Amino acid sequence: MKRRTGAATIAEVAAAAGVSPATVSRVMNDRFLGDASIAERVRSVAIDLAYSPSHLARSLALGQTSAIAFVVPDLANPAFQAMLSSLSKAAAKDGYRVLVADSAESPSDEPLLVSEIRRRCDAVVLCAPRMSDAELVSLAGSLRPLVLINRANDQIDAPSLSIDYRSGIQDLAQHLADLGHRHLVFIEGPEGSASNRHRVDGLDDFQRRSPGVRIDRIPGGATSEDGLAVAARVRDSGATAALAFNDLVAIGLLNGLINLGVRVPEDMSVTGFDDIPFARYTTPPLTTLSVPHEELGAQAWHRMRALVSGEKPEPNVVFHPRLEVRGSTGPAPR
Repeated sequence: MKRRTGAATIAEVAAAAGVSPATVSRVMNDRFLGDASIAERVRSVAIDLAYSPSHLARSLALGQTSAIAFVVPDLANPAFQAMLSSLSKAAAKDGYRVLVADSAESPSDEPLLVSEIRRRCDAVVLCAPRMSDAELVSLAGSLRPLVLINRANDQIDAPSLSIDYRSGIQDLAQHLADLGHRHLVFIEGPEGSASNRHRVDGLDDFQRRSPGVRIDRIPGGATSEDGLAVAARVRDSGATAALAFNDLVAIGLLNGLINLGVRVPEDMSVTGFDDIPFARYTTPPLTTLSVPHEELGAQAWHRMRALVSGEKPEPNVVFHPRLEVRGSTGPAPR
């Protein structure tokens, strides 16, 4: 048979092999149960004609896309990038691709976004810390197979991997209290953020146990620009130490304080949350809580692989952040 240039259609392969297009489809999708010699003839013709099955057609035939979605609030955040990287690498080993949807820190867009992308793939790994619990519960049934990252909800029958923000932020506050700081300020995260709510609850618990410590709150956000924007307010708060919602906010705050002539940590100690790669290279290096983002991504795929295979996933996990003490915190000024 003369080798042709370029790819053939399924109809051309069928005609050359003397079978129907449906038989070609079943052979190429490993679902042909007939004579092995027929399957071998179809594959030989397909190779000779440079036939490459359409991914869309294959997905329709098999009822699956071999793709999962990863939905995040802000892919510019290195913490979410680390999760995506490890999730993608783990999924690729099993022949799956990862589609990414970024809600751009807009909680109102998350429900529509995740519903839309679910129609294009087989399952969803949802990292939506800004979505309300009510919306999450309402959506969960239509998103399965579903794995939750950064969230846990007893009303949802889906594997979850979450961070103990509540106790983690208390470790930071205790670190500052041990250094002699008695007036702290917390730069809050996005309004409505579930992880921010856990941080606030943790600081409230800490303050109740530590009557000599005062913790004020300043509205903030999740980006370095948000931290930079509140630097003057933090300086004028009277506090000697600041706890930022995350490392990005802390880096912006650190830069803003230094520009205002505030020495860190001599005049003001600053802490973050996440331990993104940049945190150890700031001046001074940032004291923060280390979260295993790569492990979150890999573990999310392990659970998703079990779900799509009809197996029982591993138990839910709550990771406790590890305190990383660096140069941005020091003794309270006299």
